[in-house]
Amino acid sequence: MRFDDSSIEALETIVADAAKTEIMPRFRRLSRDDVRRKTSAADLVTEADIRAERLIAARLRERWPDALIVGEEACSEDPARLAGLGEADLAFVVDPVDGTFNFASGVPLFGVILAVVVAGETVAGLIHDPVGGDTIIGATGAGSHIRCGDGTREKVRVADPVPFSQMTGSVSWQYFSEPERSLLARNQTKTLASFGYRCSAHEYRLLASGHAHFVVYNKLMPWDHLAGILIHREAGGHSARLDGSRYLPSHLDGGLLAAPDRASWDEIRRELWAGA
Repeated sequence: MRFDDSSIEALETIVADAAKTEIMPRFRRLSRDDVRRKTSAADLVTEADIRAERLIAARLRERWPDALIVGEEACSEDPARLAGLGEADLAFVVDPVDGTFNFASGVPLFGVILAVVVAGETVAGLIHDPVGGDTIIGATGAGSHIRCGDGTREKVRVADPVPFSQMTGSVSWQYFSEPERSLLARNQTKTLASFGYRCSAHEYRLLASGHAHFVVYNKLMPWDHLAGILIHREAGGHSARLDGSRYLPSHLDGGLLAAPDRASWDEIRRELWAGA
């Protein structure tokens, strides 16, 4: 199945509308009853997450009634919804508010993520910034670009390779177990600088647009990573699971490392795990 430009434009409209009608009106206006814990105090869901996902799913079903829709909040209620993602003819994977902790805290670093999966392959990804009003988009074979709020497009490209000591990156060491957790936290200090946004939407945007060099994740939920990895790849980057194997929509473990190119990937993998 070919996913053409008009289809991607329709998806842009869907995510932007959800941000405009369900997310931004609630930003910094959430009541105590609008925020609930899921697994911990750092894992939250808000009324904006739930309502935005419902709107996006409804709009997707109007245009693609036979598609599988995998939404983070729906899967939180029923994990069985993940089944079939690797085999569906057409699937949409949705994170209605990535960075919910930030959103609930009033921090303007959150995004709407949508990935398109065709026969087990991610073919398009969109990350919409509700605050900035623009969207970073990637499609297989078409490169990646940012669609600005005024409709203009700007191509993006990953950062040029540099030595590990001059790299800026993010390592989600909190999702690793000891002693690997402490090893990664310690070895990351050998880089030039680190960042941690608690929001993969903005972390992948930073990476794909050439403002940072790498990210390392160990928690692989598809709504967090499928769109970002596709956008990063189409911007010229290289990514793989930590054993070097290719990351696919059906993968839920194995870690993930994204870098400017394969040589940088190898260097980052070696340096971060040095001393293991």
